[in-house]
Parts: sequence; C-alpha cells; structure tokens
Amino acid sequence: MGVVIDAHLVVRRPAFTLDIALEAAEGEVVALLGPNGAGKSTALRALAGLLPLSEGHIRVHGEEWRDRPADRRPVGMVFQDYLLFPHLTALDNVAFGPRCAGVRKGEARRLAAEWLSRVGLADHAGRRPRTLSGGQAQRVALARALAVRPRLLLLDEPLSALDVDTRREIRAGLRRHLAEFDGASLLVTHDPLDAMALADRLIVVEDGRVVQEGTPAHVARHPRTDYVARLVGLNLYRGVAEGHDVKLERLTLSAAESLEGEVFLAFPPSAVALFRVRPEGSPRNLWEATVGGIEPHGDQVRVHLDGPLPAAADITPAALAELGLAEGEPVWAAVKAAETHAYPA
Repeated sequence: MGVVIDAHLVVRRPAFTLDIALEAAEGEVVALLGPNGAGKSTALRALAGLLPLSEGHIRVHGEEWRDRPADRRPVGMVFQDYLLFPHLTALDNVAFGPRCAGVRKGEARRLAAEWLSRVGLADHAGRRPRTLSGGQAQRVALARALAVRPRLLLLDEPLSALDVDTRREIRAGLRRHLAEFDGASLLVTHDPLDAMALADRLIVVEDGRVVQEGTPAHVARHPRTDYVARLVGLNLYRGVAEGHDVKLERLTLSAAESLEGEVFLAFPPSAVALFRVRPEGSPRNLWEATVGGIEPHGDQVRVHLDGPLPAAADITPAALAELGLAEGEPVWAAVKAAETHAYPA
C-alpha cells in the first residue's frame, strides 16, 4: 500500500501545543484516540486547512498541502454535528460538494442520488435534515463527504451524537463504507469501541503528543499510559524486572514473562481475586488492601482497592454479598502470575 498522507502537525496556542507526526496508507483507517482536549480535533482541522500550521508539513501523495487553501484540498469531512444545510434536501446536501467542484447541476444530483442509494437512503432524497433521524443525518453527511471523491476522509467523532442502539447499527455500516474507500481515512474519537471496531491502526494522543500507536490488538494488550490502560480496562504499573519478578514501588509481583530492566506490568480487573482473610497457600502475587470504593460495572461490580498496590477488581454481585465488602474495610487481593503480564517500558 502506498502512503497517502505524511504529516507533521505543529499548532501552537497560548496554553496548548499540538505536535504530532502521522502517516496513513491507501485503504487504511487510522483512529486518533485520546481524552477531551488532547488535540485530536485540532489535528483534523489542520489537515482540512481550517487551521493553519505553526510548523511542520502536510504531504498527500507527495504534494505539499501546508499552504493550500481548504477549498483546494480534496478532503471529505464528517463533523461531529454533521453540519448539514438545513434549507437543502438530503439530495442537494450531497450534491453541494460536486457542484462546488464545478460539476454540472444534473450530474451532481445524479452522483448525489447514487451516494444516497449506497448509504441506504435513496427513499429520503427529498427530505430536509430536521426530518431525519440522527443515524440518517450521519449517513447523509458521510455520503456528502464521499461524493467529492476525496483522497483523504476525515471523521470527527462521527458517532458521538447517536444513541447506543443506533450507534451499533451505524458503526457496522460505517465500517463497510470505510472498507470500500480506497483513500486514507482518519477517525477522531474518544470512544475505544469505535476505535477498536473501525480502525486498522490507533494513534493515541495526550496533551498534544503521541503517547502510543499500533494495531488495536497491540495497544489493548500493551498500554503505555494510565489513560490507555483505563481505556482498555487494565491495571497498569511501571517497575523493574529481574526475571519473572517485577519490583514495583511498594511491592514485588511475579509475571508470566521473564525480562530484565524497566517494564510495564498489567493485569485485568477480572484477574483479581478478593478474600476477607489471608488465603491458604499464600500465592506469590498477594497483598493486603483497603476497599476504596464499590460501583456497578456492567453485570459485574468493580471494587477499587487502596494500599500498597492501588487496583481495580471486578467481581460478581453474588461474590460481593458473600464477602460482605464495604468501603474502608480491609481485604486481601491476589492475582495469578499467569495472568500478570510484563513488557518492556
């Protein structure tokens, strides 16, 4: 696959600086993932030409775009709020881009009808945005973005305005349309499920910097910051390994892997077993903690542990009742070495 976009984006503001490098290949979907305020949408706006770079470059198929005006960049963009023209029908919203590119009205409307059919809205061509559901509006916005035959497709939180059930349905359709797009796609989201389901590769951004990148599976297995660990549901620590033993700040745990030097150590909350009294056999990864909080977590209960190794443990409601746990009470926590994984820091 050839590289569609090679960019180094530097945008300086009084209290914030974005400084990230990114690439995307033909047919590849790259997700920019990160907390609110990380700089994800700033990056997309810079790529679209809606925000000037302070430094850096934007090369698309080898052409420098840094000084190219937004209306001369072959980019399709789906905004978080879709930004459909309220006075235009769905058909004319989609035809708007080709018309701006100089396509005759009849041909633009034919292209628009074709794209509405592709996204399953052929019967809604004459409707205005206010009469469309959130999912329908999202599909019109996607059709409008693709109708200009972009080299680069930019999607800014495209599913965030949808309810849970609609989101699931639209996510599946969006995945199909992205797979058919032969350019590069950049998706901005703070939702790990959207990122994992739609992207071929993740770039995690925090405070305007790239902190991790890789395939969804790699990032999920090997988080490198607390934010990423929380996102993928892992307890994460940094320590020093000597073989299978990893020395943390106040405790030494045994890991499945044998390593030397600086490492990350991770295990899922579901791997943590809780006991009211010290368990017999004294497993190696055992410590005494205090219950810091208890909250529902799906069909489980998440217990937050304070002490020498702050951690989250997921147990069943039945186990919670059997243990009789309450905030502030002492508890013993254990994790099997086979479920405790170390990897180089």
